[in-house]
Amino acid sequence: MTINAQRARTVTWMDTTYTITVGRYESGGIVGVFEGMVPAGGGPPVHIHHNEDEVIHVIEGNYEFWLDGAVVAVPPGSSIFLPRGVAHTFRVVGASPGRNLTILTPGGMEEFFIEAAAQSLRMPDQMTEILRLAERHGIEFRGPANWGASD
Repeated sequence: MTINAQRARTVTWMDTTYTITVGRYESGGIVGVFEGMVPAGGGPPVHIHHNEDEVIHVIEGNYEFWLDGAVVAVPPGSSIFLPRGVAHTFRVVGASPGRNLTILTPGGMEEFFIEAAAQSLRMPDQMTEILRLAERHGIEFRGPANWGASD
């Protein structure tokens, strides 16, 4: 475990920039913390974290979260808890990009973004490789969200 505020790692994957400020190596695996800069309309496919709980705090932009079929608006200054084992996703709504802070317990899943970016993996073209990498990090992708009337 190390205490070093100068060791942030920044990668861009699938048009989102991730700045990992505390990873599993810095925290001894206890927590992972990163900031995400997400383009307008951006967000991941529906997925499940099998190993960690997640808190996302919205700093800028308007987010909608899809959590096990329910859609929840999360404005700037608000946070949402996403428990492990529950299908979820989000999207940035409106014309402005979004910025969020994500906290994972335990840490480690943030390494998925570093590895995916280093390999230049893209959805849907390289889904076999992405699914293999995701499985190593305890992530299960489920496909697109059904946003219902808010689409």
